[in-house]
Amino acid sequence: MRVTARGWALLAAGPALLVPGFLYGYPELAVLGAVALAAFVVAVAIVSLRARLDVQRILDPDRVTRGEPSTVYLSIRNDNKFRNMTVVASDRCGETTVPVPLLKLRRGTQTRTVYPVPTSRRGVIEVGPLRITRTDPLGLATVPRSYGESGRVWVHPVAHPIRAVPAGIARSLDGRTDQIPHGHVSFETLREYVVGDDLRRVHWRTSARIGELMVKEHTDTSLPVMVVVLDDRSSVHTEQSFEEACEAAASVVIASLTDGLYVRLRLSSGKEVSGKDSRNAFLDLLSEASLQPDQPGGVQPTVDGLRIGRLGDTLIYLTGPGGAEDIRQVATLKGAYPVIVAGVLGDADAQPTAAPGLLVLSAADAGEFAAAWDGVGTW
Repeated sequence: MRVTARGWALLAAGPALLVPGFLYGYPELAVLGAVALAAFVVAVAIVSLRARLDVQRILDPDRVTRGEPSTVYLSIRNDNKFRNMTVVASDRCGETTVPVPLLKLRRGTQTRTVYPVPTSRRGVIEVGPLRITRTDPLGLATVPRSYGESGRVWVHPVAHPIRAVPAGIARSLDGRTDQIPHGHVSFETLREYVVGDDLRRVHWRTSARIGELMVKEHTDTSLPVMVVVLDDRSSVHTEQSFEEACEAAASVVIASLTDGLYVRLRLSSGKEVSGKDSRNAFLDLLSEASLQPDQPGGVQPTVDGLRIGRLGDTLIYLTGPGGAEDIRQVATLKGAYPVIVAGVLGDADAQPTAAPGLLVLSAADAGEFAAAWDGVGTW
């Protein structure tokens, strides 16, 4: 609760009038002092009562691409026992405050407010909760309170259209090496026959040798997996280059998912999303991404994690102008990833360290990166 200047003045005037009135026999002063104190007590009691408000908020839509419109529909209904109430309300939308007119909100009356969400920048925008400041009729005291639940609007980076993604080279367990877009099933191991197994999978030669039915187990080993790594170290990016890198990552991810490929999107700071269906999961991660402090070792921990994990067969590594010198370390992953593409965003004239066997695309922005990507032609 906050007492206003008027409230403090009235609180000070009460004793100042009440005491002389009693001491010197001026009943009028005593009455005025008592009224002042009573008014202050009543004001505090009024603002201390929590208003019963039903606050509903709809975010439509709650996921948009940067620059697309998103709208907040806010409704407030007075469920209070009092006939009406006077309050000052505002809703939080990111870093801005939106005023909500609620003067003399009558019981059972519903007030609706509509306002746009700023979507000019990629990110996650927190909306709400509704902030209501309750004030007594005389303006002696105020109490701010929060009502309703908060929501989020994910502003996704722009995904620039690209025509093709590298299918990758996959090595199956039976020795074949294929460059394919959809994967295949290959032999993995033998196991004992279980009732219900397809007899066409019985390996008769082994079964005859050991005297028991053995069936072949197969696995889909050559399905291309796109691994997109976004370098989110603050030392290699400017704010603008990081935005462009996020858009480049979105472009590659969306093109890969459109082609039906399995995708792993990883930030160098550790967060990861994988799958082949839900685009929102990938784009949400890119919306939430922000520049992170460097870890000891620079890019080496990221390279080591990619080498040990062997997350896929095609690696797309996206960094900023300050990461051009790290390309040589990324190139050491050639043994684990047959196809490696490195993108340096934010400086079209960047000169990465020579890295044999690795394709490097330097671009000032994501649009130039998409054009350079399409300019490669056949992967």
